[in-house]
Amino acid sequence: MGFKRNKEDFVCEHCGKHVQGDGYTNHCPVCLWSKHVDVDPGDRAAACGGMMKPTVLEGTTPKYVIVHVCERCDFRRRNKVQSNDEPAAIVALSGKH
Repeated sequence: MGFKRNKEDFVCEHCGKHVQGDGYTNHCPVCLWSKHVDVDPGDRAAACGGMMKPTVLEGTTPKYVIVHVCERCDFRRRNKVQSNDEPAAIVALSGKH
């Protein structure tokens, strides 16, 4: 299955930020945490529901990617850095290996 756009607002379960989704939002722009809700991007078919920790930043400008790892099942997903992501959070993540 391919990408399915879901425009949803949510409250980040890690930092409590109210996030306004644009249909492509897959992580909190403040703390960069995500939630394991998809099997394929946008399908909301994952039964896990675990929190996905941002573990490392890959790539180069302007195509940085955040690698998220589910704390419950160890599922890994790569997500593009978004223009509204907090610069300080991106810089902090860039120092992790």
